[in-house]
Amino acid sequence: MTRVIAGVDVGGTNTKVVLTTPDLEVIDRVDLPTPAHAGGAAIVTAAVGAVTGLLVRHRASLTGVGVGAAGVVDAATGTVLVTGNSFTGWAGYGVTRAVNDALGVPATLDNDVNAFLLGEIATGAVAGESDVLGMTLGTGVGGAFVLGGRLFAGPRGAAGEIGHVPGFGDALCTCGQVGHLETIAGARGIADRYAERSGRRLSARDVAVAARAGDTDAAAVFQVAGWGLARAALLTAGILDVTTIVIGGGIARSWDLLEPAITAAIAAEPPVSGATIRLAQSTLGSDAVALGAASQVRALVLEAEPA
Repeated sequence: MTRVIAGVDVGGTNTKVVLTTPDLEVIDRVDLPTPAHAGGAAIVTAAVGAVTGLLVRHRASLTGVGVGAAGVVDAATGTVLVTGNSFTGWAGYGVTRAVNDALGVPATLDNDVNAFLLGEIATGAVAGESDVLGMTLGTGVGGAFVLGGRLFAGPRGAAGEIGHVPGFGDALCTCGQVGHLETIAGARGIADRYAERSGRRLSARDVAVAARAGDTDAAAVFQVAGWGLARAALLTAGILDVTTIVIGGGIARSWDLLEPAITAAIAAEPPVSGATIRLAQSTLGSDAVALGAASQVRALVLEAEPA
């Protein structure tokens, strides 16, 4: 039987499961609704059912399951610690133990932004890079670091939280503080900034449509977002000498609106090191988190195998 790895991306609305070869080539994938308010057992049961269905379809032998989940997680114990209000009974749930009990294979858990970055390094836009900042532009702005080829969480697990760095205006952030990058580059922030300028309330997606149709207020909002992302890249280059950044998430699909402002801002104030900053758009799209989770459990399985 073919040996395969499963990667799972648990979101507040949908769960994505991918089945891959040991080289992380996608064999098949399935999307299903997340029973987010039914509790941790229901969430894992739904994901395990999807994995099992793919295994039967492909007559494959499973070697491990990696899970990426929104929120704060304890990767060492495989437990979800903190979630948003889109979940009920997920915080405190032992994910890897439940997956192992159900499927009898090794399992890993990490947060979705870490998994996104690992996916892009394993087989995406920054494949093979050892020092990268990953940023996801969704409702908010998430971040993660890989330094020296390993995830770097910092002593309190907050490394890479670039979305909550101040200095980007005076708008109130969802975290309760003021002027964070998220307030200009996340979907909620883009919608808010457009409403302030135009007096009209649109979703971030519709603001992008308006910008492409010639709406100057919408174009200005994306220009500010691009400026903010450039500042984040320059801060990272100046503090850590990391000059490779990969950006994903729904807002990154408006790369045509963001990239000119990013490029102009970096050209105006390049890093003092003289290094070239590389900003890459995600190439894995909605598969990134699941593939990154699969890459984590692959590493665990390989470490456990005899030389």
